This record gives sequence, C-alpha cells and structure tokens, in this order.
Amino acid sequence: MLKEVIATRYITPLREGGSLPGLVEADDLGTYVMKFTGAGQGRKTLVAEVVCAELARRLGLRVPGLVTLELDPVLGLGEPDQEVQELLKSSGGTNLGMDFLSGAVGFDPLAFPVSPEEAGRIVWFDALVNNVDRSWRNPNLLMWRGELWLIDHGATMIWHHNWRGAEASAARPYDIGDHALRPFGPDVAAAAAELAPLVTEELLAEVTAAIPDVWLTDEPGFDTPEELRRAYARPLLARAGAIHERIQGGQ
Repeated sequence: MLKEVIATRYITPLREGGSLPGLVEADDLGTYVMKFTGAGQGRKTLVAEVVCAELARRLGLRVPGLVTLELDPVLGLGEPDQEVQELLKSSGGTNLGMDFLSGAVGFDPLAFPVSPEEAGRIVWFDALVNNVDRSWRNPNLLMWRGELWLIDHGATMIWHHNWRGAEASAARPYDIGDHALRPFGPDVAAAAAELAPLVTEELLAEVTAAIPDVWLTDEPGFDTPEELRRAYARPLLARAGAIHERIQGGQ
C-alpha cells in the first residue's frame, strides 16, 4: 500500500507535461508533484505510474517515492487559471503524488555520461513496460544529487487501453531507435541476466497491490480489482524472460 496523505495547498502548475501536473503541499509537510485523475487518460495513467515506479524501485532503479494524495476540490476555488481550476474540480478524491526532487535538473546526454551498465538496465526496464516516452526529445530523466532518476511512466503498458488485444500488443518488439540512452551503448544482455529473474509472480503481486482499489473499479471485463491486478501482471511476466531478444533499433 502507498502512504496516504491529504493535499493542503496547491502551489503551482508544472507545464512541462501534457497532463498539467501540479506542485502541492500535504498534511505530512511533504511537497509532491501531483498527477490528477481528471487529466488526460485519467486513472489509467496513474495506474501505469504506480506499477512502473514500484517495479523499477524493486529492480534497483531510482524513482521518486509515491503517495496517494486526497484532494478536496475546494483547493481549486482560488486558482486564477481556469484550466487549473477545472482540473482540480474534476479530480476530487484519490490522486497520485511523487516526491518533489528539489534542485533536480533535466538529463542532458551531452553533459551527463551514463555507463553502458546503467543504460542497459534502464533500456531493459523500458522495454519490459513498453515505455514509448524516453526519447532524446523528452528523456523523462532527472539528475539529482549526482545520480540518474526515472520519472513520468504514464505512457507505458499501452495494452491496458485495450485489454482484448493485450496479449498481442505485449508480444510486440521494442524499438530503441530514439531512446535517450541509446548513444551510451546500453548493455541490455547483462541487464536481462541480472533483472529478468527478479520479475516473478510474487514480485508483480506485490507491485500491483500498491494500486488503490478506487482506480481499478468499474473496468469493463473485470469483476474485481484483484482480477484486474492479475491482468496487469501477466504481460509483464510474459515479457520479462525474452524482451531483450526483441529490442530493435540498437545499431
């Protein structure tokens, strides 16, 4: 389960992302980047964020900590920006918060070298979750305290937008032609040998258990949140063993 906190103050929108996340303070005195159920693809984006971040953390990759943020829409009443006001009004209830890494800077491949080993682990992970949003145009990587951190995984696991075709979609190759870390010669084979054995049914059950039930209810074709959690785990378990053999565009 994720830690539960309550949003107490909306500070400012972060306009780098298309879903208009915001910086908020919470009742635990923490500062979080908040992603909203009322934005973009809604709760499915938040589910993808939870699954990927919790899986990445257990595989030894650096990702900001997550919390669930309870939002009272009244926080939006004083916002001068109409778009922000509408977003807050439509996102009452349980949203997602990510630790704000104060002082972090965006990853620049010309300024920050990455070892083939670390690049390989990140590329392998992105292939596993089918991350289509780690390109050189928009790396979704931060440098914080001298280390590389992964952020923004809402555009992963695209098969959960069409569960009927999930098996076929999850079986497709992964193209790294535009991947931000491709120039660093990622050692994907070594990463697969290290990480693939860690992706077990037990690990994925632990990861998917972190998804709040409220984001898993009323999904067509599924009777319970637990059934949907298992559906999230199956493609990842199937991909883990062989996805490194289906990575394309590395030459």
